[in-house]
Formats: sequence, C-alpha cells, structure tokens
Amino acid sequence: MNATYLTLQQTEQSLVQAAATIYSGYIQAGNVESGEEARWIQQAVKEALAIAKTIEDEVVAEGETG
Repeated sequence: MNATYLTLQQTEQSLVQAAATIYSGYIQAGNVESGEEARWIQQAVKEALAIAKTIEDEVVAEGETG
C-alpha cells in the first residue's frame, strides 16, 4: 500500500477546509454526479482561492502594513 504524507502550512489547511465546505455544498445541492467529482473539487478549490485572495486584498491583518 502506498501512503501519502502531507505537511500543510496553516494557510493551506485553511484553504483545504474552505474548499471542503464549498465542495460539500455542491454535494448537498445535488450538483456532483458520479464521475464528475474531480471537476467539482477543482471548482471548489478555485473558489476557496478566490475568497482568500479577496480577503488578502481587502483586509489588513494585525502586524501587516497596508
């Protein structure tokens, strides 16, 4: 059995959680058909990244200079 080991940074972990939440919404809405999972996962990742980039552009976090 081949094991996959991942070490994700905190921001990557947050993006995984956001993408999983978005993807689960697609599933609950009935959008994800058998064989189409990879396409919907990719869409969820793109949307999670878009959200993160928007927040990065709009919010100055503590310790950042804006």
